[in-house]
This record gives sequence, C-alpha cells and structure tokens, in this order.
Amino acid sequence: MKFIPKIDIHAHVTLYPDIVPANPYSGRPTLGDEGLLRMYDELGIGTGVLLPMITMAGGTVITTNEETMTIAERNPGRFVWFCNVDPRALDNTPHANLSYLLEHYKKLGARGVGEIMTNLYFDDPRTDNLFSHCEECDMPVLFHMSPATEYNYGLADDAGMPRLEKMLKKHPRLKIIGHSQPFWAEISAWDKDVCALTLEDRNRYPTGKVKEGALPRLLREYENLYCDLSAGSGCNAMTRDPEYAVSFMTEFEDRILYGCDICADTNQHPYRFRDFFDGLRESGAISETVYYKIARGNAEKLLKLV
Repeated sequence: MKFIPKIDIHAHVTLYPDIVPANPYSGRPTLGDEGLLRMYDELGIGTGVLLPMITMAGGTVITTNEETMTIAERNPGRFVWFCNVDPRALDNTPHANLSYLLEHYKKLGARGVGEIMTNLYFDDPRTDNLFSHCEECDMPVLFHMSPATEYNYGLADDAGMPRLEKMLKKHPRLKIIGHSQPFWAEISAWDKDVCALTLEDRNRYPTGKVKEGALPRLLREYENLYCDLSAGSGCNAMTRDPEYAVSFMTEFEDRILYGCDICADTNQHPYRFRDFFDGLRESGAISETVYYKIARGNAEKLLKLV
C-alpha cells in the first residue's frame, strides 16, 4: 500500500525543552520540535498542527502564539500553527473586539484557533463572543472539553453536550473541532440516569460496546462539528468497539481528523492508535478514501493546506 504521511491536528511543543518543568503526571517535560519530529518519523506523521497553550490550566508550561509561530517557521513543511486567544482577552467582556487579535495572527499565518482550555461554559457570553469573531474571521476552533467549571481545564458542558449544541446552532459557519474525555465519552449513551453521573464518570475512558449517544447525533445534525482523534480519549473511543469505529469513520469520513496530542516522549497512545488505524486500512475494514480523508485529506481541506 502507498505510504500516506498523516497530518497531526493536535500538537504541542516548547522552545525551551531543556528548562521547562516536567509534567507531574508523566515526569517528562514538554517536547521541543526536534523531539516531536523524531516521534513523527516513527509514527508516519508528515505535518503537525501546533497548538499554543496560553494558560497554565492543563499543563505546567505556557507556550505563546509567538513561540509557536517561530517553531513552525523554522520547520517549513513539518509544522503549521494555530493561534490561541482567551475568551477573556482584552477587557474580559462579551463585547471585546477579539477580531483584532485573530486578524493579527491570521495575517502571520495562523490556520485556526486552539486548543481552547479556558474553563468557562460553552455558552458563556465571552465564549460566545470568541466564537462569533472566529466565525467572522473564518478560523476553525479546537477545544478541550471539561465536565464542569471549577473542576478541570477546558470549555465546560453538561452530559449530552447541550451547551456545545447551542453554539453549533448559533454559529453555523464556524468549524468547531471537539476533543477530550468528556467529548469522546458522548459517542455512547450513558447506561445510568444522566442525573446520577459524577464528574469523574464523564472525565474517564468508558469501555465496552457503543450504544450511540449525543456525539453521533450532533454530527448528523450539525455539519460544522468536527472530531479530533488525538490523545487517549480519541484512541479509546475508537478501539473500545472496533466494529462501531468502522461505521463511525465511514459515516463521518469528511469530519474526522487524525491526531496525536503527544505530551511527553513516553506517550504510547499515538503508537496504539496508529497501529489500530493502519490495521483497519490493511484489513480492508475502511476504504482507501476513508483512510486518506482521516489521515490528511480533511485537515488539508479544513486548514486550506492545498
């Protein structure tokens, strides 16, 4: 089979890998560009989409838009970049002219906005304002979802993702890319009463056969919703039920994006998912068309790379 270099929709790097603090969970620091590219060569990744981390929420180091752009520009062809804008930027109001920042970074080459990690509700007026400006500037957004505010990092929603649905409906021209445990957990319906779910339930990695939940419904109803397959959450959502994964990838072939979310050089989920995804191609479970779209075609189209 012809080798197809994948596009990683979800990458993080630092300019200072030798001096940044280690992540307390992995014990390893955020990778620099050289370290990430070594893993990319092993994984068959041609291009990574660098996502700045402009808040300490979700990590131990801040990576600015300017640092991220610098790394992308010194590795032409291997990286492109998103900018990141906090919904509270400028004057922390629902009326801030965030297009001022977005247009600045777009002119410098930013392809989108994210990873949004701010712990506000999806329908907080400040988040809504950011989405309005991203829609106006034609910049897709990639978010991390949290099960609640003041619990974890990321935009917060309730079980069933009603607040995300509200934003999908309100901003139909905005391409919204979903990621994280609470997002991918919604691929399947919850077996217990929604009111009984704990925040920990929603922030874990559910196992077992998929009984369709909110995520497939939203994908069918809103063409502006996309899925980021990165991290343990995306890997788990696909590998928990391989038969359903095939039907999911096939039905939503135009809106699924391959991703890694490598946070340390010890991460194993990118290798597990590569083997799973490539195995579906090799067995014929998914078509060459579906494989190509998810591996790179959808990202090329969404980010205007071709």
